[in-house]
Amino acid sequence: MRTFVLAAIVVVAIVLAACGKGRPEKPAAIQSSVALQKAASCQDLTRVVQDTAVRQMRSQLDQAKDWTLVYWGAPAAAGAGAAPAAAGAPASYSTTNTQVAGVDESDFVKNDGTRIFALSGQTLYAAKSWPPQDLALAGKLDLEGWPSSMFLDKDQLVIFSSIWTIPTGGGMGAMARPACLMGGGGCFWGWSTTKITVVDVSVLASPAVKSEVYLPGYATGSRRVGSSVRLVLSDGVRWPEAVKWWPDYDPSLYQDKSRLVAAIVALEDSNEAIIRATPIEKWFPTGQRKLQGGATVEVGYQCGDFFVSNAPERLGLVTIATLDLAHLDAGVSRASIVGEAGVIYANEKRLYLASEHWWWWALSGQRDYTYVHAFDLSDPLRAAYLGSGGVEGHAADSFALDEKDGYLRIATSTIQYQEDAATPHLFHFVAGSRLSVLAPAASGALTLVGEIPSLVDGERLTAMRFVGDKGFAVTFRNVDPLVTLDLSDPLHPKKVAELTLPGFSTYLQPIDATHLLAIGEDLPLDGSGHADWSHRAVTLSIFDVGDLAHPARTAQTLVGTAWAYSEAMWDHHAFNWYRPDAGKPGLLAIPFSDWLPPAPGRDWWRDFVSDVRVFSVDPAGSIKPMGALGMGDVYVKEGSGNFTWQYRPWVRRSVLATDAGGANFLYAVSDAGVRAAALSSLSTPLATALFPRSGP
Repeated sequence: MRTFVLAAIVVVAIVLAACGKGRPEKPAAIQSSVALQKAASCQDLTRVVQDTAVRQMRSQLDQAKDWTLVYWGAPAAAGAGAAPAAAGAPASYSTTNTQVAGVDESDFVKNDGTRIFALSGQTLYAAKSWPPQDLALAGKLDLEGWPSSMFLDKDQLVIFSSIWTIPTGGGMGAMARPACLMGGGGCFWGWSTTKITVVDVSVLASPAVKSEVYLPGYATGSRRVGSSVRLVLSDGVRWPEAVKWWPDYDPSLYQDKSRLVAAIVALEDSNEAIIRATPIEKWFPTGQRKLQGGATVEVGYQCGDFFVSNAPERLGLVTIATLDLAHLDAGVSRASIVGEAGVIYANEKRLYLASEHWWWWALSGQRDYTYVHAFDLSDPLRAAYLGSGGVEGHAADSFALDEKDGYLRIATSTIQYQEDAATPHLFHFVAGSRLSVLAPAASGALTLVGEIPSLVDGERLTAMRFVGDKGFAVTFRNVDPLVTLDLSDPLHPKKVAELTLPGFSTYLQPIDATHLLAIGEDLPLDGSGHADWSHRAVTLSIFDVGDLAHPARTAQTLVGTAWAYSEAMWDHHAFNWYRPDAGKPGLLAIPFSDWLPPAPGRDWWRDFVSDVRVFSVDPAGSIKPMGALGMGDVYVKEGSGNFTWQYRPWVRRSVLATDAGGANFLYAVSDAGVRAAALSSLSTPLATALFPRSGP
């Protein structure tokens, strides 16, 4: 069997094999029996990739041709986008907030009670954090590329960094993809390589590199169970440079619609010839592993290692890479599909990859649909494909999925498209939300066994949380229904009740068996019944859900002005729920920022608020502010306030710890450093460890 060097997960539509000149009357329909199959040969894999590339190229140019016929005029130029003292060890401490117990998630801050590690710019910083009054920067390590997130496993860090290549030429430039660094680092156009760096931090003052692996694509999510790390990457195929996405510029074309359409048709035919002549190894980038001494070796694949799908998905590369920290010598294994990465969910036994159906082009009556592929994680060295299924709608994030007793529950927002009768190619959509339950059949396929067809008509999901046999959904239009779900019978899930309130929640945190702690936006209604955004505020709420038929909000606290924001609203890693003693109220710490009106003649950035806000939360029904720990003196010291995406010295994470005597301590973490204070005296920091700023 012929081999070539690449790295990817491949999901491509076999159904697209009937590609060729002209387009069919309708796009490929939703595949009700989706499945992945291994490519039988290099020829089969080549055919699938080329067929999908031709269909994608023709559908894109056909849409341009349609718009040219409806709205006559020259198109835009096409091309590349570019207090008390603590001693000893802490009795308890907070760690990264995760969805599933026992399944760690990567973040740009990690700690283990006595050490705090943070990624800032292109540097790993290691701080001694206990006792808090002795907080100090101990060591640092410069990293290649732009590090965005990491795992901590005993004395090893696994760091994911992005290395970007700006494409040139028509093919790569026109189809380069917008990519974003994990951790909110920024977005731009280009090809990405993800570097996996394993670092030994047993000597805090001298972090040392143990292993370096380069894989194509940018990281879209990762999970760690024990020593086994799973990383999901997404990447675009390397389109042939000669492929063009618009006819060569000729002013006379725009004087004659028929000539322009004919030029587009000729270009499609020319592009197809180029695509059909491009061998499989040209479509995929290489993977590399760095050896001791700095030399690199390429990592090769056999064509039969790739999966293809019988459902339409856009041409791209998805990679599930597995690295076992207990066996670094085994290297990285990859499961491969041709398609686009979507939402991932993982527990200790399974990883699910959800990706949306590709309609090729829009037609009235289409609805969104999601294909779900399941992988077994029982082998710490590789992920094994189990089976696939599908559900109506699309999942917003990992919290929309959950598995219990072998049943996969998925909450989705749904959209159905309707073409405007008066304006062709202008579409309206009808939104909704639903819940689907999938179970594995004897064949391994995931089959629909239960559903709630409508959670709230006309409203999309803004938050979802599964807790055992219960589910809680938040939808939004102008008000916020909290929907309670009884999932005790997976074959007959039931919507039980709605609690309607102004605003909406964006994240739900179970804090005991009968209560949820929520963060979101409070949006009071004006006199006409519409949301009054001028009085918007960040809101914290406690919901009593012990009786699913009668959910109630038992406490609410508004935080900040209409300009207030917390990263915890949209990234659960920033939501620090800490309850070391179940018999006492817990603590919530969230990064917070706000803009206050500046005084006349005063620099605007000096009235920018950035700190960690701490609240005492009693599930019985109270949320009490306890103060804030800020680093305003740090970001004001930086001067103009014109921060970049590589360096944002406002607070983004927090750590809470408790000493043997029961005293609590808070750490605020930013790109500029770490600051510690006793919870009883937040206005008097105990110590600050600043990170030396380097680069822009």
